[in-house]
Formats: sequence, structure tokens, C-alpha cells
Amino acid sequence: MQIESIRQRLSPGTSLGSSFSLSSGSSSGWSFSLSSRSSSDTSFGSSISSSSGTSFGSSSGWSFSLSSLLSCRFAIFIFQFLIFNICLAHNSAAQTPLPTPPPEDEVIRIESDLTNLLFTATDKYNRYITTLKESDIRVLEDGVPQKLFTFQRETDRPLSIAFLIDVSISEERTLPDEKAAARVFIENVIRSNKDQAAIVPFEGYAHLEQPLTRDVLAIFRTLERVEVAYPSYMGSAPPLTGITSGPGTIGPPNEGSTAIWDAVALASRKVLAREREQRRRAIILLTDGRDSTSRLRRSDAIDQAIQTETVIYVIGIGDKKYGGVNRGDLRDLAERTGGRAFFPKKEDDLSSAFAEIEQELRSQYLIAYVPTNKKHDGTFRTMTLEVANPDFRKDDLKLRYRPGYFAKKN
Repeated sequence: MQIESIRQRLSPGTSLGSSFSLSSGSSSGWSFSLSSRSSSDTSFGSSISSSSGTSFGSSSGWSFSLSSLLSCRFAIFIFQFLIFNICLAHNSAAQTPLPTPPPEDEVIRIESDLTNLLFTATDKYNRYITTLKESDIRVLEDGVPQKLFTFQRETDRPLSIAFLIDVSISEERTLPDEKAAARVFIENVIRSNKDQAAIVPFEGYAHLEQPLTRDVLAIFRTLERVEVAYPSYMGSAPPLTGITSGPGTIGPPNEGSTAIWDAVALASRKVLAREREQRRRAIILLTDGRDSTSRLRRSDAIDQAIQTETVIYVIGIGDKKYGGVNRGDLRDLAERTGGRAFFPKKEDDLSSAFAEIEQELRSQYLIAYVPTNKKHDGTFRTMTLEVANPDFRKDDLKLRYRPGYFAKKN
């Protein structure tokens, strides 16, 4: 503390003499001494000390009186000085080290081991049940019961949806109705403050015409521009890459062909999986299921969807002129990823299919657990959900979910 600051706190009629000292002892004590000569040449000296208690004295034998020796300003200064030193000593003695946070790699390890599972519950009348409690279900992994870390009803976790639209010539008649129904679905489901959607038309190749965005108007504009790829693809986006062709493999797709399984795999891996944020991922696939040139198998596409925790909803729609709809393959694709397949016969059925998907997304449960099997060996783990509550078992409650996942691999 500078002497000049002390001088400013003295009364106008007091001047500092030649002796001024300020010292601090241990953390629990301090001393202060001051010699001064007033303007009327009257000298005084004082000492103030504190250890376990506080005492005031004078070198000239006077009893300490702030009002008689010092001005009001100087008295306030002395009081403030006392409080400051006492508080400083207390803080120094009471300070304790903060607990050490867990190592960063440990936090990452715990998060990476967490397994998420979305499921829906319906009764025997196919009505959604949204009143289940954690105690009503039991989760097993490879037959071993698991302890739940999270249980959410009607989860509000943000959505990322990729609309995968078959634009091969076989969809020429139905594409306008598909686009209209998809637009209504987007209006009803996508919340612009949190949800995202992407538009991915495909024929022999998949094209990311609109990457994931919350901009609903941009989604509508892109959807409106989607047209049948005849005589060739009409969009502006280049083909998505990531599937190689070479000796011993199927060659690149021909013009006008259809590669459904390639498109599903690329949408899962290249479009949806890039979002690191915790989201519900879904593909809405509009196609007749007539795959002609995929370089990947259907099982490969399903594995890619499972690895990225993507649920696939299929709307199987096509033209009898081109062989109709391949229901078996599409139903297998949807059910093995925890989704559903719909096969509308007319425009009203198409709207109903989208409405059913909307209701399911609003009725989903989210559970999460840390597996008891800690191995990072890349193997497939089978998940089983069982109804534990006997009252719900009487109602023939049906749980729909993806049947497993691939463990991470070191």
C-alpha cells in the first residue's frame, strides 16, 4: 500500500511525520504503527496489533480514541484495514484444494460405451402405448439382463431424417403424390428450432441434393425440384461416393438402373452419421423395392443402418407396369432396423402411411445402458426387450425396436 493513499485518507490538518511502518506477521496476525505530527506541532504515536485478540495502545500513554486523534476519514480507513487483513487471513487458512476432475479419456470411454435404443409399444389393437414405466420392461443383451441408465417416454430428442426418394422410371406415375405427402409430413413433424431433414434422390447413384438442415423452406424448394431421372438424372448434386468397384466386384451402375441398397448404406453413413450430436436418426425410403444394380447386398445396407443407429421406414409404392412392389425385401429392411414398412394402394393410403410414421416418432421411448460386456471386439450383440409387467402382457403388448448393434472395435 502506498503512503500517498494513506495521506489522502488523513484529515486536512494532519501531516505525516518521518516514521510510518506497516507489517504483517503470520496468517493470523498483523501490526500497524504510525508516527505523525499535526499541523499544530502536536505529536502522537499509536500502535495497533492483532493476534488472537485486538488491542489498541499509544506510545505517549493515551487511551486510543479515534474521534479525538483522527478525523472521521482516517478512522474509516483503520477499520477497513482491520477487516481486510482479518478476511485475508481467514481465506488463506480455509482454502482447500478443488477435487481433481476425472481424466478426459475416462469420460470419453464411459460415453462411448453407452448403448441407445429407441422402441415403440402397441397393444393388440395397434394403438400406441405411451404410459410405460422403467419397471414395466426388461432389457437383455445376449441373454444377460442390463441395468438402464436412461428411460424416456415420448422422447423429445431432436430428429435427423433423410428422405430417400427413388427417381427411376418406375416411379414416374407415383412421384408427384409421394412429394405432396412428404411435404405434409415435413410440415407436421420437422421442428425448425431443433430437427433436421435431408433430401436424397437416387437411381443407380444417390445424390445429396439437400444436406441436413433445419431450414424448412430450403427443404421444400429442394423437394419440389426432384424429378424422375429420364432420360438421365435431372438434379445438380454429384453422386455420393464411398462404394468401390473393382476386379471381382459388381461394376458401376448403368444409366436408368436402380441401386436401393447402395443408397441406404450411403445415406446412413454419409448423410446421417456425420451428425455427432445425440439425435434420433431415421430414413424414410420411398421406392418399389426393385433393386437392379446395387454393389452392396441388402444385409450390408441393414448393417450400415444399425451401426449408425438409423431406423428405416419404408413406403413401398410402384407401378404394376414395371413389376409392382417387392414387399418381402422392403419389409425385411424396415423390421431389421426397428422401423416399419407401408404399402399404400392409393393416394389416401400414402397420406395415412406418413401420418402413421409421424405418430410413431412422437410415441417413441428412449432407453440407454452401459453393457455388462465391456469387450470392444466389433461383434454383433443381440438386444431383447421383454414386458415385465404382467398387466401389459395380458394386453399382448408388442415392442418394436432394432434387434441388436455392433460393438465398437479397438
